[in-house]
Amino acid sequence: MALLRLKMRPILILFAILIAAGFTVLLLRPRSARAAMLNVGDDAPNFSAEAIAGDQIISLRLLDYRGRRVILYFYPKDSTPGCTREACAFRDGYAKLQNLGITVLGCSVDGPDAHRAFAKRHSLPFPLLLDPDKRIAKAYGADNGIPILGLDKRVTYVIGEDGRIAAVYPQVDPATHVAQIIHDFEAAQAHPAALPAATSAPASPVQSPQQDRDIE
Repeated sequence: MALLRLKMRPILILFAILIAAGFTVLLLRPRSARAAMLNVGDDAPNFSAEAIAGDQIISLRLLDYRGRRVILYFYPKDSTPGCTREACAFRDGYAKLQNLGITVLGCSVDGPDAHRAFAKRHSLPFPLLLDPDKRIAKAYGADNGIPILGLDKRVTYVIGEDGRIAAVYPQVDPATHVAQIIHDFEAAQAHPAALPAATSAPASPVQSPQQDRDIE
């Protein structure tokens, strides 16, 4: 038995080295290998996607919300502690956000069953986008926030009525994030030049004849 352990030791050491090397490559991979995050003033990439709204699967396009402000928030995984706090904060602040003329869309790599259970368990009133191939996350530079797990990073974009990025929140504290967004928008109402004026359009999407071109 001792001889067997002695023979196995080099193999185990080699295996450990290979695992460590894999982690190092992932952690030190150049940022250029990942999609860059968008900046304020950039055009928001348009997309068409299915989403979970309540217990239903719906189809939506970002262009359908043109003329409204949109919060598009990316998060790593349904039903994890931080993501649950963040989603519930958006739920609790949803009425105030709507009064400010803001629509909320959540996005992660989770599948329809996970999204449906997450939305039902916490009574989420906003759609959760289905992005299994990370097309949307890649377009917004939100993919591979946790590379070894393939999960999205936690980042929020505010898209203005004109379809451009109006604000970016790259460092998100799930406990205070929504309150910060509401504070920023209420402050902007006192200084309209800071952000585009809120729209009085209804909460339901408005159809646009423009075609979705940015993400096929």
